[in-house]
Amino acid sequence: MSSADAVKKSSVNRIPISLVRRFSPIRTKELAIRYLLFLCALLSVATTVGIIFVLVTEAVVAVGPNTAFFQGVSVREFFTETRWTPQFAEQHFGVLPLLCGTFLIAGIAALIALPVGLASAIYLSEYASPRARDVIKPTLEILAGIPTIVYGYFALVFVTPYLLRPIFQDWLGCDVDVFNAASAGIVVGIMILPMVSSLSEDALRAVPRGLREAGYALGSTKFDVSVKVVLPAASSGIMASFLLAVSRAVGETMAVTIAAGMTPALTLNPFRSVQTMTSYIVNVSLGDTPAGSIAYQSLYAIALTLFCITLAMNVLSQFVLRRFREVYE
Repeated sequence: MSSADAVKKSSVNRIPISLVRRFSPIRTKELAIRYLLFLCALLSVATTVGIIFVLVTEAVVAVGPNTAFFQGVSVREFFTETRWTPQFAEQHFGVLPLLCGTFLIAGIAALIALPVGLASAIYLSEYASPRARDVIKPTLEILAGIPTIVYGYFALVFVTPYLLRPIFQDWLGCDVDVFNAASAGIVVGIMILPMVSSLSEDALRAVPRGLREAGYALGSTKFDVSVKVVLPAASSGIMASFLLAVSRAVGETMAVTIAAGMTPALTLNPFRSVQTMTSYIVNVSLGDTPAGSIAYQSLYAIALTLFCITLAMNVLSQFVLRRFREVYE
C-alpha cells in the first residue's frame, strides 16, 4: 500500500470517530448544561434590562398612549423645587424633600451600623474564640432574616415611645413625632448591621496571617495589630461593605414606610415625620391615584431616580474594591 493510500484510509477512519465524540451522550449533556447555565445568567441581565426599559419609557420617553413624566414636568423643576405635592390640587414636583428624607434615614442608619458592625467584625476576626464565633455570628445573621415590616412595627411601638420620647422629649424638651426619621434610621441601622459585620469580617479574615505574625514579632499588642495592620490591609473590602450597606439602607421600603411617616418635608430634624422615595412609591401604588395621570407617572420618575442612586453606589463599591484591593502572594 502506498503512503497516499494509507493517509487517505486513516483520514476516512478518523471522521466517524470525531463525529461520534461530538454527538456522544456525555458531550450532548455537557452542552445542554452549559446552555442552561447561560440562560440562567441571561435571565438576570434580561430582568435588569426590562426594569430599565419600563422606567425609561414611563418616566422619560413615552411608548404607549400615556404621557411620560418628564414630558410634562421639567427636569429642572424636578431636581430644584422644594415642594412635593403631586396628589394635591396645587401640584409641585420637587424631589428634594424625598431625597432629604431618604438620605437622612440612611445617614442615621450608617451612624449606627457602620461603627458597631466594624467593631463586631474586628472582635469576631481577631478576638473571639472559635466557640464564641460559632455562637455570635449566626445570632447576628438572624437579624438579616427578620422581615422588614417587623422592624417598622418595632420602631413604632418600642423605639419611639420607650426610647426616643423618654430621652429626647421628656428629658431634653425636644418634640418627637409619632412617626419620625430617628426611629426609622435606628431600625434600618439594626437591619443592615449583619451585612456590615459579615462582609467586614470576611475581609479581615482574608488578610494573610503573616502580616499579623510580623506585627507581633515587632512587639505590637493585639489591638495594635488589629487596628494598624489588619484593618488597613482589609480597607478595600470594608469600604465596599459600607457602601453596599448604605445602598441597602437607601432602598429600604417597609420599615421606613411604617416608622418614618408620609410627610415630605425638607428638614434635617430627625424627630420630625419625613417621607422617603420608597415610601412614596408604596403610597402611590396602594392609593387612589388614577393610572396614567401625571401624579401616577411620578412614581416611575422616583423609581428611576432611586435606581440610578443605588446603581451608582453599587458601581462605586465595586470600583473601590478593585482599586484599593491589596494583592498578596
